[in-house]
Amino acid sequence: MAPRSFFQFVREQYSGMPPVVKTDLAGKTVVVVGANVGIGFEAARHFASMNPGRLIIACRNQERGEAALSELKSSTGFSRIELWLVDFTDFASVKGFADKFDREGGRLDILVENAGIIPGGYDTTKDGWLTILQTNCIAPSLLALRLLPHMWKTAEKYSTTPRLVLVASDVHYWSSLHKNPVVAKSPDILKLMSSFEYYSSTSHTDQYQDSKLLNVLFARDLQSRLLQSNVTVNSVTPAFCVSQLRRSVSGIMACASSVMERLLAYTAEEGSRQLVYGAIGGTEEEMRGGFVNFSKVVEPSDFVISKEGDAMEEKIWNELMDLLPLVGSSKESLKQYLRL
Repeated sequence: MAPRSFFQFVREQYSGMPPVVKTDLAGKTVVVVGANVGIGFEAARHFASMNPGRLIIACRNQERGEAALSELKSSTGFSRIELWLVDFTDFASVKGFADKFDREGGRLDILVENAGIIPGGYDTTKDGWLTILQTNCIAPSLLALRLLPHMWKTAEKYSTTPRLVLVASDVHYWSSLHKNPVVAKSPDILKLMSSFEYYSSTSHTDQYQDSKLLNVLFARDLQSRLLQSNVTVNSVTPAFCVSQLRRSVSGIMACASSVMERLLAYTAEEGSRQLVYGAIGGTEEEMRGGFVNFSKVVEPSDFVISKEGDAMEEKIWNELMDLLPLVGSSKESLKQYLRL
């Protein structure tokens, strides 16, 4: 497809967001990560209206999470909502969340991974990774792999098809990560992207676009490796909406973002409809590995579907496999579910 233009972006922002899809979620367990504010909160509100067996909102902050929990219960009248804590900047927290699910989670029908940040400067986690990279890409991927057995067992026990939704963005079309010859030659792309030298050669916009490209690649790669098509994996773009995602942005970029929001942005509720669509919309056949935009599966960037994109997927997959022990998993434990 032709490179995505700014005109296309503006046209879509004024085209109107499709209505939210609905279904009966009786008996099913829904987990929404990053659900205390913005599109994650609004997606959780939509799910609460569909009568799930359990709705787990996963947040990094206890106080903000409790405020969101209270607001969700009071605004929807739905009581089966639980607050669990997970911090994507800490692999130990990801492991703790997954361990808790092993003990208390039971079935898992829908997992929406929405947490994400925009960088405000070079910053690394306690695990040694660039914060935006660990938060937006590495930790969500590892949590998905750690929880995959629960989704697989849910499919077998309840004759259903669980869904994993990664919140990406249409900005992945503008990522130039693959055009960097250093990246193309590196066997350790994630490690390279976390280095100060590489960070210094890119802009904050580049880093965000690149992180969303990695989300799209991971969704496609994971789907292609499943030994059975009993779990559906996709990535979605919520479009450009009002969000606290840009709360760390300052200076000229903050001013520009404010103007853009006033002129073009959808509301958080409107953006959340795409998270819901990824979780319950479309058919399983079309949604597998798909990229969702405005309630339909569309072709991702040319790079994503190229041989070069496949090669990058493979490299990143191998890096993620090496990190699995940090969240309490291993390649061996995934062999019965995935082509490794």
